[in-house]
Amino acid sequence: MHESPFHGGVRRALTRVLITGIAVFLAIAIVPGLEADSLFTGIAAVLVLTFLNVILRPILFLLTLPLIVFTLGLFLVVLNALLLQFTAFLVKGFTVSGFWPAVGGALIISLVTTILNSWAVDRPPLPDLPDEPRRPPKLINPD
Repeated sequence: MHESPFHGGVRRALTRVLITGIAVFLAIAIVPGLEADSLFTGIAAVLVLTFLNVILRPILFLLTLPLIVFTLGLFLVVLNALLLQFTAFLVKGFTVSGFWPAVGGALIISLVTTILNSWAVDRPPLPDLPDEPRRPPKLINPD
């Protein structure tokens, strides 16, 4: 499962919301059947989808875990498609015209967020090794 989007502070959470926004708008542009009436409708859809992913997705993940394991993870696409359709139900002006456009949109959103999150996530820096000179090896029986 993913870690909490608020793990790491507000900056990291806003970065993830921005990445989700890029993914949703790219899915709207690519997938026929996903539409937003205006920019504000798209932003509302991004915020609602992010909220659903933070609150509802972990619960649904746990409830459907046997099905996810049985399908080798493919049910996660269906779960994401259902969350996208639920977002369309909650946001006026954001439409998903069927199950297959929802699946296509979920695939695009998942792929784009995975790629962008892997680039944008702050990785902890590697620890600095001390610049101490190395000792010469001890010789145990120098004879």
